[in-house]
Amino acid sequence: MSITQAGTDRVDRGAARLESAAQARAAAVRLAERFAVGAAARDLDRRLPYAEIDELSTSGLLAITVPASFGGPDLAPSVVADVTRITAAADPNIAQIPHSHFVYLNLLRLAAPEELARRQFGEVLRGGRVANAQSEKGGKTIADISTTLTTVGTDRFRLDGEKFYATGSLFADTLAVLARHPGDDALPAGEYIAFVPSDAPGVELVDDWNALGQRTTGSGTVRFVDVAVGRGDLVIRADAVSRPTGYGAFAQLLHVAIDVGIARGALDEAVRFVNTSSRPWFEAGVDRAVDDELLVQRFGELAVELITAEATLAAAGRALDRATGFLADDSGTEDSLRTVADASIAVAAAKVVADRVSNELGSALFEVSGTRSAAAGGGLDRFWRNARTHTLHDPVRWKIQHIGRHVLRNEDPPIHGVI
Repeated sequence: MSITQAGTDRVDRGAARLESAAQARAAAVRLAERFAVGAAARDLDRRLPYAEIDELSTSGLLAITVPASFGGPDLAPSVVADVTRITAAADPNIAQIPHSHFVYLNLLRLAAPEELARRQFGEVLRGGRVANAQSEKGGKTIADISTTLTTVGTDRFRLDGEKFYATGSLFADTLAVLARHPGDDALPAGEYIAFVPSDAPGVELVDDWNALGQRTTGSGTVRFVDVAVGRGDLVIRADAVSRPTGYGAFAQLLHVAIDVGIARGALDEAVRFVNTSSRPWFEAGVDRAVDDELLVQRFGELAVELITAEATLAAAGRALDRATGFLADDSGTEDSLRTVADASIAVAAAKVVADRVSNELGSALFEVSGTRSAAAGGGLDRFWRNARTHTLHDPVRWKIQHIGRHVLRNEDPPIHGVI
C-alpha cells in the first residue's frame, strides 16, 4: 500500500475492479468466510480489524457504488445491501465500518461539485475509505450540531468541533464531517459536509468506543481544531436530504442488512452448537439434541422469522432500486416523490422486522443451545450484544408511526436522512 499527499493520488491500495453484481456477491462470500474466523476472538479482546478492512479495500467491494461516469461499476442499492448482509453474518462489526463510506459516496453522487466527486471517487477506486464524523454527544437531539465552519479568507474556512459515534473513523482516509456555517458573503448559512483527510493537521482520532456491542467498529471520538477546509471540499447537505433522492432510505437499507446478517449469523451458530455441543433434555428420550422434536419446532419457528426478514430486506432493496433508477419502474408512474416514498416505507418495514428478528435470534441462541452455551468466553453473547447495540441506531417506533400514517391516512413519510 502506498499513501501520498499529492492531488488525487493521496491513497492507492491497488484495489481490484469488480464489474458486476455477481462478482461483488462472490467477493463478499469469500471475504465473509475469512472474516468469520477469529470474529469471536476479535470481539472478546476488542481487537480492531485493521487487516480485515485492508482486505475489504483491496477486494474492490468499497468501490461498487462509484458511478459509471467516474469509472466505477455503479451497482444498485440492493447489491450493496446483499454485500453488507453477507459480511454481517460473519462479523457485523466489519459490515458496519463501511456503512457511512457508502452513504457518503451516495452524497457525492447526489450533491457534490464535480471536481470533489472526481477526486473522492478516484481515491475510492484505488482502495480509499471514507468514514462519518456526524453525530455529537451534546445537543437536545441528534439533529443539534455545534461543529462549525468559519470563513477565514477567499474560499477558505476553519473547521472546529467534536464528534462521537464516528463509525469507521479509525480506519478512514477521509472523514465526512457535518458542520454548520452561520452564513456570510463567502457561504450561505446551513449544514455542510466537509471532506477532510483523516491525517490533516488539527484532526485527532480517539479510540474510546466502549459499547455493549459492535465493539470493534472504531466508533469513537473525533476532534477538529482549526482544520483548514477549502470551498472545493464542501457539499451542501440539504441538496441530498431535502428532496426525494432516496438518500435516507439507502442509509437505512444498509442498517437493515446489518441486522438481518446478525440474525443469520446467530441462527447458523445455534445450528452448529446444537449439532456439536448440546445435550438432549432427558424427557425427550433421544440420544442427540437435534432429534428433540420440541427443539426442531423451535428452530423451524426461528427460521421462518429469519426467512421473512431476508425476504423483506430483498423487497425493500428492489423498491429502492426502482426509486433510484437502477430497476425499471413498472408501477405506471414517473413521480419520483411517489416511488421514493414507497421505497422509504418498504425500508422502514424491513427495519422493523429486522430489529425484532435480530434481537430475538441473538437471545434464542441460548434458549435452543442449552446451559453450555452460556459459558464465559464462549462468545455466543456477541450476537445479542451486537444486535441490541446496532438496533438502537434509530428507533423503530418512529418507523411504525410513518408506516401507520401512510397506510391509514395516505401520508408520505418525511424527507430527511433517516428514513
